[in-house]
This record gives sequence, structure tokens and C-alpha cells, in this order.
Amino acid sequence: MSDNISIEVAYALPDKQRIVKLHVPPGTTALEAVTLSKLDEVFGELVVGPDLKIGVWGKAISADRVLAAGERVEIYRPLMVDPKEVRKARAAKAKAARAEGDQDASGASDADASD
Repeated sequence: MSDNISIEVAYALPDKQRIVKLHVPPGTTALEAVTLSKLDEVFGELVVGPDLKIGVWGKAISADRVLAAGERVEIYRPLMVDPKEVRKARAAKAKAARAEGDQDASGASDADASD
């Protein structure tokens, strides 16, 4: 009977995804699993290193975290846009649209008053 544990390593782009199933010895770290997955050979832009952003089941972890059986290591891509900035811009646009709508409504009531 093997002492290895089963884990998965996942990486995804908008148009291409890959999940690699591995059997690794107990004590394997997340970064070691990513290296063993050889996903950097499938995805040329992926650079495996200690500063790689990774997680397990959607929660960020450090590269030296020891994996447990059944876990899936997820390799995270860098964000193209800061989500906070997107929310701020959307809120500012909505605020401007509301202010414009208020001006239109007050202009219409002024026209009614002159009749």
C-alpha cells in the first residue's frame, strides 16, 4: 500500500484550464506540488517561484504550507484591474447619472411652471 496522498493542482486562463491530479508523499508543500504538476510547461506565461500567488479551495496560502489528502492547490493569476478601483469608478458613474437625472427632473418642473 502506498503512503502517498492524492491532491490536485489547478490553473486557468479565460480560454484554457487545466487540473492535474498528483500522488505525492505526505509533507509535500503547495509549491512543491505546483512544481511537480509541470503546469508551467503547459502555460508558457506561468512562472513557478516562491512569490507565486496560490491557495487551497479559494483561500490564499503560503507556498510552504504542507498539503493534506484531497486538497486542490489553485494558482492565481495577477489581477488586471484593482477591484476596488472598478467599484469606485462604477459608483462615481452611477452618482453622476443620478445627478444628471435630478437636473433633468428639475428642468422639466420649471418648464411646467412657465405654462
